[in-house]
Amino acid sequence: MTEQRIRELMTARATAMTARDAQALAAQYAPDAVAFTLAPPLVHHGEDVEAREAWFAGFDGPIEYETRDLEITVGGGIAYCHALTRLSTTPKGLPQPFELWFRSTVCFREQDGDWRITHVHDSTPFYMDGSMSAALDLKP
Repeated sequence: MTEQRIRELMTARATAMTARDAQALAAQYAPDAVAFTLAPPLVHHGEDVEAREAWFAGFDGPIEYETRDLEITVGGGIAYCHALTRLSTTPKGLPQPFELWFRSTVCFREQDGDWRITHVHDSTPFYMDGSMSAALDLKP
């Protein structure tokens, strides 16, 4: 049952991303959540609806957001999951969309009868060949 609820929340998260629904995303977060996301700054505290709406506004057209290979571990009022995530959209002012696969870890804590996100860590690997370029071309 608990693992199923975490799957439902992760699906709702993906749905909110594609719908550009900053309020729905924020509703999943605990007030003291810490997030290391792809967008600056290095650390986010809580879910900032205005910042998320500004991020959404930076894209034209649809946002595609997919979670793959989701693994969930639950115990003692804490749950965490990790997955590969795909984001595809078109930045404002650019003619074509980009596609990016990145790694995601999302942690939950049981609070007030439901589960809230307490930590998010998204990361993109980089090439260690001297270029220090993000490895944006990787696919599972």
